Amino acid sequence: MGEDTEETPRTNISAEESLPPDPDDRYSWYNIIHSSTVVIYKLEEVPSIPVTIGLGLQHYLTMFGSTVSIPFVLAAPLCISQNPLAISDLISTIFFVSGISTLLQTTFGIRLPIVQGGTFALVTPTIAIMSLDKWKTTCVPNTIPFDNLTQLQQDNQTEMWHSRMREIQGAIIISSFFQVFIGFTGLMGLCLRFIGPLTIAPTIALVGLALIDAARFYASSHWGMAILTICLIVLFSQYLERFPIPLPAYSRAKKCHFIWFYIFRLFPVLLAIIVAWCFSAILTAAHVFPDDPSLPAYQARTDARSSVLITSPWIRFPYPFQWGLPTVSVAGVFGMLAGILASMIESLGDYYACARLAGTRPPPQHAVNRGIAMEGIGSILAGMIGSGNGTTSYSENVGAIGITRVASRAVVQCGAIMMIILGILSKFGALFSTIPNPVIGGVFIVMFGMITAVGLSNLQFCNMNSSRNIFITGFSIIFGLVFPSWLATGNNSQAIATGVTELDQIIVVLLSTSMAVGGLLAFILDNTIPGTQQERGMLVWHKEAGKISSLDQNAQDELRRIYDLPFGLTKLIHKVSCTRYLPFCPPRHDDTDQTVDVEMTGTGGSSA
Repeated sequence: MGEDTEETPRTNISAEESLPPDPDDRYSWYNIIHSSTVVIYKLEEVPSIPVTIGLGLQHYLTMFGSTVSIPFVLAAPLCISQNPLAISDLISTIFFVSGISTLLQTTFGIRLPIVQGGTFALVTPTIAIMSLDKWKTTCVPNTIPFDNLTQLQQDNQTEMWHSRMREIQGAIIISSFFQVFIGFTGLMGLCLRFIGPLTIAPTIALVGLALIDAARFYASSHWGMAILTICLIVLFSQYLERFPIPLPAYSRAKKCHFIWFYIFRLFPVLLAIIVAWCFSAILTAAHVFPDDPSLPAYQARTDARSSVLITSPWIRFPYPFQWGLPTVSVAGVFGMLAGILASMIESLGDYYACARLAGTRPPPQHAVNRGIAMEGIGSILAGMIGSGNGTTSYSENVGAIGITRVASRAVVQCGAIMMIILGILSKFGALFSTIPNPVIGGVFIVMFGMITAVGLSNLQFCNMNSSRNIFITGFSIIFGLVFPSWLATGNNSQAIATGVTELDQIIVVLLSTSMAVGGLLAFILDNTIPGTQQERGMLVWHKEAGKISSLDQNAQDELRRIYDLPFGLTKLIHKVSCTRYLPFCPPRHDDTDQTVDVEMTGTGGSSA
């Protein structure tokens, strides 16, 4: 490369020309082009404050579409379809809870840059619970705007949906204790001894493939805007990511000067959303989109959900039991438990996908146990505060790491703080809810494609020339798509009739979850069909001895640095000798009998 010694790059420099190599400048042309590291910001690295805020905002926007849609889906079963203020309160609450759960998970749980948020796995049992005669016959939604009702009518409508919310809260709280028990007792971690690439690959792939309907729903309102968003993401993340743009900067040494910043590499999703959003606003003002709400293209307007912006207050602080004391029923708890089980299976796949995209080693058993338990604690908090939902790992944000190549834990924690603040300042959440549906759909299509590809990439550790492995992979994925789709069609779910309603609900919800069906099928086949360890990919996926002492010192240090508890808690716990037997506690540095259940080589890079 050339040795141009000018401190300020020439304004007419071309993309092919060289910029001065600066080993201290992460974004110098030399380091970007010649760096062998796939991840720009590794897990433990902290970007500058402006970059951290921008990337945190991107994570917030990435999870916004799925999160904000949950209250709208729950509006009908909760009888608040004509009560935008109630929907706005649920939107603020669910973001507030998501922020708290994300901080807990990234700090004390799995400690990977995983965003926590509402889960559609709990939407299905919620609808099923509200379909019981006890609730269906008492749902009398108002047919006129809520603001036009008398005070007595408003009080009746409020109590009607509050009673339903309390039933859902009780079911979520009790069923989430089961998830905490699974995590802290190590039952989920023990299963990892039998889980290899042939189980993880279909599970993660089905996370993306099962979300096709959600992506289609959002994008189909206006495919033109959806394709525009897709093209912008592809343009920014794949074509322009190698090209920096000059931005003004100031430092004591150089005073006012220009720096070359790789904005397209760091903010492709955020930039695509902003550009598509602005373009949609222009078309809305020009009356290109229809004014009739019954037409699908109406959802491409930026004012399609403007009522939420008008009716929501500026400041509202969600608090525990804000809708009253929760109620508990056996049917509700067992029905919600099915969603919790499906959520755990999905999160397990997300942990491995996130570790791979972050360029670090897969989580050991104690970290997985804490992650599952922390998700349960987050769901308990969600049930207490009353978001109408629980919390789970967000696959969309795992996909965002693959696109932006930023795996910094600090970035996700910054996004979590934004969720909490904007959950309190509900006007801002209402503003972002005006992002048109097709723009969200375009983002989802790219994200879900990334998740599916990440899942399939785990097969690189297996011998895919083996007919055994080809059969397990193909059959698990296809059956995981076909059977849940059939079960959700018409009245086919009535084929599940054990005579026990609660048991029927559990079976139906589990068999309606693609990740559960495909992942469980792959797990059974991989562990029962004869095959060598090398053929199954277990020799690469698992360390042969499976013990920390068998890893080199760098690998041991990396695992402890990434997955051990922060703030000196690990050393504090180790002072109590009995903690070595707790499955959620990090192993002692001098232990030789603590296993690391998964050890993967060939990752994109090691954490700094």
